[in-house]
Amino acid sequence: MVKWPEYVRLQRQKKILQMRLKVPPALAQFQHVLDRNTAAQAFKLLNKYRPETKAEKKERLLQEATAVKEGKKKEDVSKKPYTVKYGLNHVVGLIENKKASLVLIPNDVEPIELVVFLPSLCKKMGIPYAIVKGKARLGTVVHKKTAAVLAVTEVRSEDKNELSKLISAVKDGYLEKHDQARRQWGGGIMGPKAQMKIIKKQKALEAATKI
Repeated sequence: MVKWPEYVRLQRQKKILQMRLKVPPALAQFQHVLDRNTAAQAFKLLNKYRPETKAEKKERLLQEATAVKEGKKKEDVSKKPYTVKYGLNHVVGLIENKKASLVLIPNDVEPIELVVFLPSLCKKMGIPYAIVKGKARLGTVVHKKTAAVLAVTEVRSEDKNELSKLISAVKDGYLEKHDQARRQWGGGIMGPKAQMKIIKKQKALEAATKI
């Protein structure tokens, strides 16, 4: 018999628990993720707005400093950096001030309580959001191991059309379906042995009532 590593056992136990127990709608909604094509489209756009690395930032600041020294404006040398916003508190602030255009939330944040309120907050503020697969995938966009949430605020003029298409795809293809899923309980699926026991009990009861 193969002895799996502890983290694999925990993953399996968690998945089985989520199937067996009745999961409240607030948690069950995280099982409904954005479809693969729209997610690929979203990550393609996000990768254009990755934050600067330390080396890139150092180079930009050096160029700006030399420009100021020569009597030029720093805006002449470097354009305004447009980047994806991350960090839970920062993104919550952007949502509350209605500055976020699109919010992406991963489905596997631990503990889930950190982000469980975000879909409701986005809905209240009228900001389009989507639950995507994998916090690690979001993390790669911002040069981190994982990310609890990402938000797009501004994009360059050449990408505005792409962003509006993505937002409409999220609204039409995801949020309408997700709105129904937000009200449904999850889990409650028994294993084959338990199902057989229930069927046996029902048959026994039916037989007893006939007598």
